[in-house]
Amino acid sequence: MFKSRTEKLNLSILILSLILVLGFSGKIRAFESNLPFCPGEKLTFALKWNFIPAGEAVIEVLPLETINGINVHHFVLTVKTNPFIDLFYKVRERIDAYADLEMPHSILYKKKQKQGKRKRDIIVTFDWKKKEAQYSNFKKKEGPISILPGTLDPLSVFYYSRLVDLEKNTKITIPVTDGKKCIIGKAVVKKKERIKSAAGTYDTYLLEPELKHFSGVFEKSKNATLKLWISADKRKIPVKIQSNVSIGSFTGKLIKAENTGCVDHKRDKKD
Repeated sequence: MFKSRTEKLNLSILILSLILVLGFSGKIRAFESNLPFCPGEKLTFALKWNFIPAGEAVIEVLPLETINGINVHHFVLTVKTNPFIDLFYKVRERIDAYADLEMPHSILYKKKQKQGKRKRDIIVTFDWKKKEAQYSNFKKKEGPISILPGTLDPLSVFYYSRLVDLEKNTKITIPVTDGKKCIIGKAVVKKKERIKSAAGTYDTYLLEPELKHFSGVFEKSKNATLKLWISADKRKIPVKIQSNVSIGSFTGKLIKAENTGCVDHKRDKKD
């Protein structure tokens, strides 16, 4: 029974479902050099399935790069199961996302994934002259899809969201694509709440994304929920993620936050 249920388990559900819907348009700050993130920032999460420790997810910002003459941010997400879960359903995943420096849209998106016996090697390219995204898996291309202005990939959208001024009842939305479809991600800020984690105690905003565009386990679960707690400060870092679906409860909690004071460090240098 444990094995059959675990075979359905996608440990990246927490982080990926978070970043799939968390792009915000609404009250966006004008772009500044003082972004709330910078190269070197690294956030580590402990993942649990029900009460079982299941693995670890890391989101980090790598040094700036240049792609086709365009200066870009480079964001990385890695997810891996622990040795116990590996016995039943081994997960190893890496996502690389590249977005224009001012975060108007994505430039390139890559995902290498091993889940049990299933493997993927996905690349999504963006043609902004044609307003199209092209998906390929192991170099096998699918037909391009139309995308909306300002569309971001599922990882870059998380960093873009950190430019938003959050407050209670704020409604937030932005187009997001994984290369197969372009959706309008939506969420609402519910309330403020204090969260304790191994990385510290944080005052946070609780956000609840809309799930109607979600497929897979969210689509099959009648009363599925997804909640996200983001620090109520200028850094806007995710502190806790929780979803409840038909196969159980998934939780991701921040256990380590490194180099998250980018704004403060830059201000200190100016002063």
